[in-house]
Amino acid sequence: MKKVGILILCLLMPMTSAFAEQTKTLSAEVLWQLKRIGSPIVSPQGDHIIAAVTEYDIPEDKGTTQLWSFAKDGSGQRALTAKGLRASEPVFSPDGKTLAFVSKRDKDEAGQIYLLPMNGPGEAQRLTEVPGGVHGIKWVGEHIYFISRIFPGKDWEQMTEQLKADKDDKVSAHQWNALPYSHFDHWIDEEREAHVFRISAKGGDVEAVTQPLKKQLPRSSQNAGSYDIDPSERWIAFNSNGSANQVDPKIDVFLAKIGSGKYENLTPNNQAPDSEPKFSPDGKTLAFTRQLIHGFYGDTSSLVLFDMDKRSERVVTKDWDRSVSKYLWTPDSKGFYASIADAATNRIYYINAKNGQVRQVTNNTDFGKPSIAKDGTLVAANQSFLHPARVVKIDSSNGKITRLDSFNDDVLANVDMGTYESVTYKGYNGDDIQMWVHYPPGFDKTKKYPLMMLIHGGPHGAISDSFHYRWNAQTFSSWGYVTAWPNFHGSGSFGQKFTDSINPDWKNKSLEDIYKATDWFKSKDWIDSERLVAGGGSYGGYLSSIILGQKDNPFNALFIHAAVYNMYSQMAGDFAVHSTRFGSFWEKPEIYKSISPHYGAANFDTPTLVIHGQLDQRVPVGQGFELFRTLQTKGIESRMIYFPDENHWVLKPNNSIYWYGQVKDWMTRFAEPGGK
Repeated sequence: MKKVGILILCLLMPMTSAFAEQTKTLSAEVLWQLKRIGSPIVSPQGDHIIAAVTEYDIPEDKGTTQLWSFAKDGSGQRALTAKGLRASEPVFSPDGKTLAFVSKRDKDEAGQIYLLPMNGPGEAQRLTEVPGGVHGIKWVGEHIYFISRIFPGKDWEQMTEQLKADKDDKVSAHQWNALPYSHFDHWIDEEREAHVFRISAKGGDVEAVTQPLKKQLPRSSQNAGSYDIDPSERWIAFNSNGSANQVDPKIDVFLAKIGSGKYENLTPNNQAPDSEPKFSPDGKTLAFTRQLIHGFYGDTSSLVLFDMDKRSERVVTKDWDRSVSKYLWTPDSKGFYASIADAATNRIYYINAKNGQVRQVTNNTDFGKPSIAKDGTLVAANQSFLHPARVVKIDSSNGKITRLDSFNDDVLANVDMGTYESVTYKGYNGDDIQMWVHYPPGFDKTKKYPLMMLIHGGPHGAISDSFHYRWNAQTFSSWGYVTAWPNFHGSGSFGQKFTDSINPDWKNKSLEDIYKATDWFKSKDWIDSERLVAGGGSYGGYLSSIILGQKDNPFNALFIHAAVYNMYSQMAGDFAVHSTRFGSFWEKPEIYKSISPHYGAANFDTPTLVIHGQLDQRVPVGQGFELFRTLQTKGIESRMIYFPDENHWVLKPNNSIYWYGQVKDWMTRFAEPGGK
């Protein structure tokens, strides 16, 4: 195995001002110089706006996150927490005078809650000492609520002893007697459960909220969206598995009066997930999202309202063919603001709680989860293909934005980002397919350029107008390629019928869309049909592997990252494709045989770069090695890049820089970059 750290040593040094001035394109090195802004929150009174900002130290190969405060009028910004630490999940007290957040400091073994005064000087003070750490915090009334993963039957002292014993144990074995055993990049401890707790904002003992109910939060993952507390602190609504089946969990919304020891399942008759419970500010209504197809994560999520007095529910967005997520109640309890994926752009919408009418607030570029104050101040993060996330204030009447931060302007001042546009072409069955086209800096339509066809993952997401750090189309284009992101059949944000159109046949419609997109480019005078390359990750890696198995595919070379290559082997992942909805491979072998890429191996003849990470539990690493061994056995020029410390994605700075460098090296070998 070839070690590669020395090869990129020159890339690990901090950028000098002279180097920054010479930088003209959005290289991978520039990407890691940028500060990454999280979703901002505004205080209830509208006088404070806070966001987490992460920056990376390339030589140290790590990042740190600070909380920053932004002036409402855009006049300035200042750091609230110390540099060199991590701070996350900021939430305001109801009066807006104190900020709570999660951090790991001093001798903390895990993240704890810290409190910081907003209206005067003072250091953040630790509130909790929870052995297993905290996450998913909310501040409601007199208490701060949080999630912690505990050992049932053990108190805090016993938990501390157990965690230390586990840490010191020389036996490395894991044991499971039931699913789930992993999620994305980590193993799940069968002996621990995730529960909601609370502590007085003034300090004191921690009180168990869901543990006495003997009903744990979903085992695979939990966050602040997994539960909510009503303003009076009488009720908790939370997600949990509504059945005994852990192989295919039935995620329901449960309601319990805090301290009663009793709970009620509000959604027993729906087999698909009911998620994201949120109480209205007046406490009269509980909202949550609902999907209807069990085993189809891309199913449309509708917004459901449960009347706390009448004990009745109604679906307010049943006639809207878009999924509701990242939503929040308005302070008057009359509606919602939400970031909605709509035709490959995440826009802010207003939803009327009474009649379900929707009103589009923003238009172009992407907006993240919004936050609103009692005075109507609406803030969110805004990004596009040409700029990373920014903190903005939004005029809810017309969608106009005011930028509140000034991060990254210095880094990007001398960077030529190139250009992009959205186009529509005819794909499978003559259907309209939306596609983003990125042009390299200095693009000259009188010349001919190579094409890099990017195939997105999911498959039921969509590439939207956002700044992507792991697969940045402008970075790829900066090498001298026209770069394409088609939102093929199966992509989200174009309606339920379009999203579900590729199930269970993952192969044929999307494949034809990619081929038709390639034909669209080949018809342009500015594309060199002899210089075509393609690649993708996850489902994009799957579809790239399908292309690899097609006779006379149009591409000179492929790069395939974290691919589902063998649909049978995918049963080893934390997500077994198709099994819940359509049956497992021993029940419906014809489905899997017709769409599994490994059955096309006889036709493999395209040079291929294969990339996979050891920590990938979504698509286990064996998939990548199976593909590479097949290519090598057939004598096809191929390269395997293995990351022992990465998951489904490449997240570490130096690994990412190396990843981009390897993709560039491979692509340029088979399709010379630049216009000719």
